[in-house]
Amino acid sequence: MTPFGEAVRRLRIRKGVSQKEMAAALNVSPAYLSALEHGRRGIPTFDLLQRIAGYFNIIWDEAEELFLLARSSDPRVVIDTSGLPPEYTAFANRLAGRIRSLDSADLAALAATLENLGRLDGKAS
Repeated sequence: MTPFGEAVRRLRIRKGVSQKEMAAALNVSPAYLSALEHGRRGIPTFDLLQRIAGYFNIIWDEAEELFLLARSSDPRVVIDTSGLPPEYTAFANRLAGRIRSLDSADLAALAATLENLGRLDGKAS
């Protein structure tokens, strides 16, 4: 599940509607809405994002957060390593090959490492 899918599911449950009811109101299929919630579809169109925000009648700040989540929730990530040394491409491919086998502790450790690298970069400048 993507962060966007999780947010949509929370909103839907909070409103007390089924996927089928919500899909009908948004003029999409229940299968599409399910795939969107489970992260098996790409980023929804801006039009659909607006319909979702309108359906839940959410305030602008919450709608903006939903739009940002959608942009950062594409389940098909592409890492462009063109022009970088070969070890960068090898690393990206190793990560892609192992991402599904990472447990939450591994993921947290990698996230902390990336966060710390960002702090180090900030201190160096």
